[in-house]
Amino acid sequence: MLALNLDVEVTRGDVVESLHRVHAAVIGPDEVLLSAARDAQFVSMWRSCAKFFQILPFLAEGGMETSAWTDEELALAVASHGGEPEHVAIAARMLASLGLEEGDLACGVHEPLSSRGVKLWRESGAPLSRLHNNCSGKHAAMLARAKFAGWATRGYEQPDHPVQRACLGEVSAWTGVPLDDLPVAVDGCGVAVMALALDRMALAYSRWGRAVAAGEEHPTRVATAIRAHPHLLGGTDRFDTVLLQETGGEVIAKVGAEGVHSVAVPARGIGLALKVEDGAQRAQHIAVLSALQHLGVLPAELPPRLADFAIRPVRNTRGERVGEVRAVAAVRAGMR
Repeated sequence: MLALNLDVEVTRGDVVESLHRVHAAVIGPDEVLLSAARDAQFVSMWRSCAKFFQILPFLAEGGMETSAWTDEELALAVASHGGEPEHVAIAARMLASLGLEEGDLACGVHEPLSSRGVKLWRESGAPLSRLHNNCSGKHAAMLARAKFAGWATRGYEQPDHPVQRACLGEVSAWTGVPLDDLPVAVDGCGVAVMALALDRMALAYSRWGRAVAAGEEHPTRVATAIRAHPHLLGGTDRFDTVLLQETGGEVIAKVGAEGVHSVAVPARGIGLALKVEDGAQRAQHIAVLSALQHLGVLPAELPPRLADFAIRPVRNTRGERVGEVRAVAAVRAGMR
């Protein structure tokens, strides 16, 4: 097994000022732990990394056909989007097709997550809405699931609602963790969120990636949608979108809040899950790239758009570059 050091350091001048500890697990196609950083069984909430699985009950029940949605709606349903006009418009279209409106969404309001989204929203002079929430597509799909099944749409976000129970059951099936053993809490967007060990997250992404490579209907449908519309998965300057574009759809990553990230490499059957222990997003993307380089998925010399994520400048209040955020990048092979 390859032991990775994915820790991320923050320098000021020549001095390391801060250090972010990173835990990770990598599961290979044989469902055995291939690589690890620190504690592969570190437990964390899975946050938005679960979206690829939360959509599957909707697909299995023929929700796409009933709603007459396209790959654009599906891509947004699994996205953590940047609140750009294209994202907002599709979320609004999803609700309109259901005869519902923004107020039916249980998610709250926050500023767009992409810099372009913030710029265009401010220039528009329009008020923020729940449609700008990065999870508005997921919530619209959950509302559709409830409506088509004849369940109450009000309260669809509650952990005991059939929509959430079905999502939790899907996560249980892919991770191999019994449903009753899944700790459940409330996610940032208001729906049920589950806690898992990193190796179980990585196992699910390995299984999902292999299902995509094998052409299994519903996982492949999700992968096809986001490969066709990478901008909808994240946004103009969002990491998951850039990684998808720069690898030609061969590496599919999903961000989660509080420093959790999950990645599938379908052609190799690899699933990666990592957690920045202190939840710092500034270390998150750097650690993902470092892990993928160590695994030989990405080259040592990254393409420019990914290289911009690999080393981030530290600037003072005058805009001067005074340090950087970077991977420690130490690897020890042969750990038993």
